[in-house]
Amino acid sequence: MNIFVAKLSSATTSDDLATLFGEHGTVVSARVIMDRETGNSKCFGFVEMSDETEGMNAIEALNEVEFQGRQIVVKQARPREEGERRPRRSFQPRGGEYRERRSFQPRDEE
Repeated sequence: MNIFVAKLSSATTSDDLATLFGEHGTVVSARVIMDRETGNSKCFGFVEMSDETEGMNAIEALNEVEFQGRQIVVKQARPREEGERRPRRSFQPRGGEYRERRSFQPRDEE
């Protein structure tokens, strides 16, 4: 069973997640998601547990509890839809094409 864990502390590691969920059953894997560019935690992760009953018990026991100073959210991970991908951010100026800035021209006072 795959479990989604959100609102983690930026200091939480994958080992921390494995230890926390290990108290509720057998953990197959635990992973905190890291930002590729900065290497910082994105403050969410995934835990895979071998048994669905243990996974459901872990979700019930750990959802909205305080862990490392943060109230975490724990729920069953939904499978990613085929072809589903978050759109990449574009670093183009808003409004489409690049437009040269106009310099400020004061109006002639009447």
